[in-house]
Amino acid sequence: MNKHSWITLSQSDPRALYLQVIEQIQRRVAVGDLPPGTELPSIRQLAADLSVSVITIKRAYLELERDGTITTRQGKGSIVSDAPGLSTSIAERELESHLNEAAQLGSLLGLSKSELQRRMAEAYEKSLGKKK
Repeated sequence: MNKHSWITLSQSDPRALYLQVIEQIQRRVAVGDLPPGTELPSIRQLAADLSVSVITIKRAYLELERDGTITTRQGKGSIVSDAPGLSTSIAERELESHLNEAAQLGSLLGLSKSELQRRMAEAYEKSLGKKK
């Protein structure tokens, strides 16, 4: 097991490996596991730990930097950005993505808008029950 075992890549996942890395780092930032200022492993180190190419990790880090999740300083490495509201922004994007997927799946199943809303409300109520 590598020291970055919180990143799990799957060859059976249809998404590219760099997208899997991006998604998992963003999720960790969103839930607070990687707070602002946290140093990320170097591109070479993470690539070695995950047994992927340096290009894969470099692409993931470039995308994460482009969207403001991380900040990279030449010779200093990459850290989680301290941008205000970063984790909330990431969580909002993830929620939007999941809602879009749910709507598409509901449409494929032939559910009406009201039936989909009812099921979403039911799922929401169940999630509140689990938090108690």
